[in-house]
Amino acid sequence: MRTEAVVELIEVTKTYRLGEIQVQALRGVNMKAVRGDIVAIMGPSGSGKSTILNMIGALDKPTSGKVIIAGKEISRMSENKLGEIRRDSIGYIFQFYNLIPVLTAFENVELPMLIAGVGREKRNARVRELLEIVGLGDRAHHRPDELSGGEQQRVAVARALSKRPPLVLADEPTGDLDSKSGMQVMTILRDLAKKELSTVVMVTHDHQMASLADRILEIRDGRIVKETEII
Repeated sequence: MRTEAVVELIEVTKTYRLGEIQVQALRGVNMKAVRGDIVAIMGPSGSGKSTILNMIGALDKPTSGKVIIAGKEISRMSENKLGEIRRDSIGYIFQFYNLIPVLTAFENVELPMLIAGVGREKRNARVRELLEIVGLGDRAHHRPDELSGGEQQRVAVARALSKRPPLVLADEPTGDLDSKSGMQVMTILRDLAKKELSTVVMVTHDHQMASLADRILEIRDGRIVKETEII
């Protein structure tokens, strides 16, 4: 199970056209992540980090090469099929939480399962389980504006993992938090992903947070230039 590839990029390129100018955002990227793998992508602004995340998240298509998510080659899929991949196979965590303000913590975590048609009893049990794991069992009925930044991001982690997706994408998940709150969130994300064998691919500028990953990929000018295993 552990060796099953959840994410694979094969010679992926991405070229954007800005008027008469062509910008090469990715230049032949190869990467692979298996079940339970936590991969941090680091690099300067404009290096291609967000473009890789968009490819893996089925939000953009490569100019050439292959993107394989949970065994499915998604590079040439229709928008409807990509929507199914995003719904069924991927959880997302954003820098600024992206919680729905009018919903409680419980309802925010529940929402992906509601959309996917999971039954009420299973939804309720899963939400309660996750909120306890992230330390917010007693805050279930609080809305986002009643929670601290760290608490909101813990809700976002629970929401991303609510459907037990094979893949979780995290875009600067601790970028809006102080170092203590950031470490709490990252530790919860790592431990929960390991427990449930979800693969996490995250973009971060924070070396301390990246040190909690299994591997760090460094990207420069659209190419992965270094891969470091964390022991």
